[in-house]
Parts: sequence; C-alpha cells; structure tokens
Amino acid sequence: MINIYTTDVNKKLKELKILQKECWIDLINPSIEEIKEISSKTNTDLDLLTKLLDDEELPRIEFGDNATLIVVDTPYVSDTNYKHKYNTDPLGIIINNDGYFITISPKEQMLFDDFKNNKVREFDVKKRTKFVIQILLKTASAYQKELKAINEYINEKEKMLHKSTNSKKLIELLNVEKTLVYFSTSLKANDVVLEKLAKGNVLTMYEEDTDLLEDAMIENKQAIEMANIYREILTSMTDTYATIISNNLNVIMKFLAGITIVFSIPTMVASFIGMNVPLGEIGTSPFSFILIIAFSFVLSIIIAIILKKKNML
Repeated sequence: MINIYTTDVNKKLKELKILQKECWIDLINPSIEEIKEISSKTNTDLDLLTKLLDDEELPRIEFGDNATLIVVDTPYVSDTNYKHKYNTDPLGIIINNDGYFITISPKEQMLFDDFKNNKVREFDVKKRTKFVIQILLKTASAYQKELKAINEYINEKEKMLHKSTNSKKLIELLNVEKTLVYFSTSLKANDVVLEKLAKGNVLTMYEEDTDLLEDAMIENKQAIEMANIYREILTSMTDTYATIISNNLNVIMKFLAGITIVFSIPTMVASFIGMNVPLGEIGTSPFSFILIIAFSFVLSIIIAIILKKKNML
C-alpha cells in the first residue's frame, strides 16, 4: 500500500493523490510492483527498497547512489491471544537526494499515528533530518510505553502467583520475558544507529536537530535500562515462582495423602469386622453398629492428630 503526504502552509499533514517533490511516501507491506513504481518515479535504488521486505533486516545505516537508508526496529504485537507478546519489525527510512522522504515497513506503524493526526509539534515533511529524528524519538517512546505496561502486568501476575499451582500464569510470564529479549536486542541495535547519526556525517544536522537527537538518544538509553531491569526481575521471579508452584503442589499432594490415610481407617475397621469371625458381646449387642462407628471415628481422630504433629496434614 502506498500513502503520500505533505505538510501545508499551516504545518498540517494532508494526503496527496500523486507524487510531488518534498513529500512523504509511506509504503506499508508493498508489493514488488509498488516498489518498482516508487523506485522509478523517485530515482531511488531498487535494492534499498526491496531489502525492507525482509522481516529480519537489522538496524543500520546504508548509502545508495541517490539516497540514504536508515533502518530501525519498532515493536508490534505478535500474538493477540497473549497480553504483551511482542516482536520487532524493521522500519526503513530513505532520504532521497531528489527531495523524497520514504518510509517502508512490513506492517503498519502505529508510531506514525501522531504524525498523521497532527499531534507532533513542529512537524514538517520538508525538514527531513528533523523528521528522521522525530521518528526515532517516537520509536523510543513507543518502547517505553510498552515497557511500562509490561511492568504493571508483571506486578499484577505476581499477586496471582503466590497461591498458584497452575503453570499457565508462568507460561504467560515466559512470553513476556521473550518480549523483553526482543526489545532489549532491538533497542541496543537502534542505539548504534543513533550514535552514528550523532557523529553528523550521515545527515546535515542543525542546532535544533542536535538537541532533538540528544533527547532521542536519552529516551532510547532509558528504554534499554528499563528492558534490562524488567528482564532481570522477571527472570528472578519466574525461577522463584516455579519453585513456589512446585512446593504448593507438594503440599497439596501431602495433604491428600494424609486425608487418604485418615479416611482409610473406617474402611479397614469395617473390612475386619465384616469377616466371618466371632465378635463376642459386641456382635450380639443392639449397639454394635454405633460402637463400631464410634471406634472407627476415634481411631481416625487419633491417626489425624499423629499426622498433624508430623506435619503431614
């Protein structure tokens, strides 16, 4: 899918029907035909565009004959059946020397919503260096937003795990731990890209761009720290609660074994008395049934007290 935008005199984003200079071309999971069309019309290396069709592209900066490619990783929900199960996808940003600004990704980028809804301050498609840095800043902020939600989710699950004997909650946390691994790896790779941009030999940097880039670098480093901290907490927590769940199951099994012993006493007494043996006066007494029941009950209580003292009940 091809979307084309520009900013008007009021710095508001508007959609275009045809290509023009100083515009933003947003390619979302484009077909080969669409890529060839954009490559031809913007004089952009076809190779730079086709590389972004690969979901495994790594964050980097690459120079073509007529354009510069910047690749960063962005978060996306990989499985809606689980909360906070994320993966990362490459987002390609191409700054064309003929005045075109191209973004290309395998999936629709939610971080572009603020740009498209005119919620980004001082946003102008024509200020391409600033636009790149604003995208990188929004990317770091998107990671931070999801990391905060993950932290709240971990705290919520922690309360449930104290008395849990079910491994389902633990599996959900393992999915979150996998998300944190993806986030940590991608954020570190994005940090390398930001460091290269900070050297000033990739894009023409102005003073306001430098300040904004510093903000993006700080946000990204904070996101790295958050991901690492939450990952360590989650790893420690999953190990601890795996042991707790095992212990809870052992306690339940011990209790069930003790109860089984206690309730087997009346069965044993009834079995012995039910044999074809003389019972003396008990067998001829009108209160024999009550006496047998009472004897079984008392014996069960005695066994239960013994098991309790031995911490088996």
